[in-house]
Amino acid sequence: MKNMKTIQKIALVYFIILLGAALLNYIPGITDAEGLAFGIFALDPYDDALHLASALWALAAGLLGVRASKFFLIVFGALYLGDGVIGYITGYGYLDLGVFTNKMEGLSFTVFRALANLPHIALGVVAFYTGLRFGSDE
Repeated sequence: MKNMKTIQKIALVYFIILLGAALLNYIPGITDAEGLAFGIFALDPYDDALHLASALWALAAGLLGVRASKFFLIVFGALYLGDGVIGYITGYGYLDLGVFTNKMEGLSFTVFRALANLPHIALGVVAFYTGLRFGSDE
């Protein structure tokens, strides 16, 4: 870890965050009686698989090097940012195929809609920016 570049360390932080997201349904007290994590959003097995696959991708990228980390952060960032924006607009994201399998709810400016999509939007923006900003010259 000492010889790792900043961008690799950031990819490994994403591994931890995404692994945590994959485990949310399995930590007692995180989900309510209706299955909502933090009382805001539902995570199903597709979401868990998506978060786990993304976590493993982040881990591999961080361990493989600067180029792999940069690629991960840019592509992951674009995908998750887009998913969060589409989720905010329609009520469902595309990464878990929800936008394709559910009837669109339409645009909503509720706090719950914003909070439900904020994790993907925030993770996406930070990853995309970091991937563009950092590289082998850092």
